[in-house]
Amino acid sequence: MKSLIEFLTGTEWHIAYKIGSVVLISLMLVGIMATIVLENRNPVKAVAYILILVFIPIVGLIVYYYLGRDLRKKRRFTLKGSKDETLFLQYWEAQKAEIERRQINLRQLVGSKQEISSMLLNSRQSLLTRNNQVQLLINGEEKFPAVFSALRAARHHIHIEYYMVAADDVGNELTDILIEKLNQGVQVRFIYDDMGSDRIGDIPKRLKENGALVYPFSPVKINFYLNANYRNHRKIIVVDGTTGFVGGINLDERYINNGKHKLYWRDTHLKIEGDAVNILQLQFLMSYRYCSKEVFPFEEPYFMRAELTGSSYADIVASGPDSEWPVAMQSILMGINLAKRRVRICNPYFIPTEEILTAMQMAAIAGKEIELMLPLKGDSYIVQHAALSNMKPLLAAGIKVFFYTRGFIHAKTMVIDDNISWVSSVNFDNRSFYLNNEIGALIYDPEVAAKLNKSFEDDLLYCIPVQETRWNKRNIMKRFMDGLCRLLTPLL
Repeated sequence: MKSLIEFLTGTEWHIAYKIGSVVLISLMLVGIMATIVLENRNPVKAVAYILILVFIPIVGLIVYYYLGRDLRKKRRFTLKGSKDETLFLQYWEAQKAEIERRQINLRQLVGSKQEISSMLLNSRQSLLTRNNQVQLLINGEEKFPAVFSALRAARHHIHIEYYMVAADDVGNELTDILIEKLNQGVQVRFIYDDMGSDRIGDIPKRLKENGALVYPFSPVKINFYLNANYRNHRKIIVVDGTTGFVGGINLDERYINNGKHKLYWRDTHLKIEGDAVNILQLQFLMSYRYCSKEVFPFEEPYFMRAELTGSSYADIVASGPDSEWPVAMQSILMGINLAKRRVRICNPYFIPTEEILTAMQMAAIAGKEIELMLPLKGDSYIVQHAALSNMKPLLAAGIKVFFYTRGFIHAKTMVIDDNISWVSSVNFDNRSFYLNNEIGALIYDPEVAAKLNKSFEDDLLYCIPVQETRWNKRNIMKRFMDGLCRLLTPLL
């Protein structure tokens, strides 16, 4: 019999090691597959994970470890959800009678499309507000001057929650203004996504040194595998509880088309004054408490009654991995289903769920005009080809698809008929619908819808319409890549 030393240094050891490794990995794969089945997740997504585990085991293990585990309600967000629910219910009960009256008035304004707001109210995801003045902001050229002007006018507090903050001309000017306001005694609370703001530089340090309360959302350095998958994709600014900003434009100079960068960025944002700002404030409060474990008073001057009498009704739609329902997707879905005549959609990352895709097809077949604007060239090879894989069924249903050629269109908007507008941070993909913290505004106002329609029509001047006959003749390699990337859509 060989000695232990001889065995460890001989070929038998290497064979045993390889067999043991294969057995161990196989057991891990079987265990993970069983877990995926037991979680009762979306069957398409489950099959996608199982296939990648079977055919590319090592890659599959890594992908599942970082992206596949469903930790949304098990540990991470449970405390946040319970506290937020209590706070939201208190506010809802205090406003209940008045909100019900607003719903009746909204029904008179938009007809059956009021059911979108009713759905949000009954699921306790949003509170319909009125007395709002809403300004459409096109690109960074319009957004940043409006934001900086509002910040300079701040008297009590400034709250900022953003996915991407860059230490460039925009980020540095923002920081200078915030430091100036801090020195004047204005409170500044600042939340940035730790993964999205990879170019934030020393901005947090500068703000903290001057008294700002600054927190990264889910720092990836602390626990990468747990934090990397659930990001804060929101763009929120609240000034003095009276002025708010929400939409798709990050705090990055690339959104200003001043010739400094080659690529033209097309995006849309909103400035809101009125009661809807209270709901933006509420959403910021909940994120702030999650990051800081601290609260600020649920009273004036953080929450203000609008002194103006604006014409816009508005719902603020917030969703995240702790949401009981995918309310952003549901709002979009109901908007398509309830449209009477036309739906115009603009989105940079179009990988719709089957529900959204079917709703668009059914609406088009029913005779409604469905128009979709996408970038001609995306900023992700896989996402772009996955999006293109949807073109054939869309075109077959009679949906009009346009490719934007002027640059990269990053706007996430929708116009329903001529009276409802949707401006948000929400992409048409599983990540935005189920994993990211997102924010959007539904504005029930013909004037705002008219402006967003005008913006859409202006953008059409830089678009190429997609012809069904020509599209179906694309070469086989392009169609193969579309189909291949489509297989990964449940994981994106």
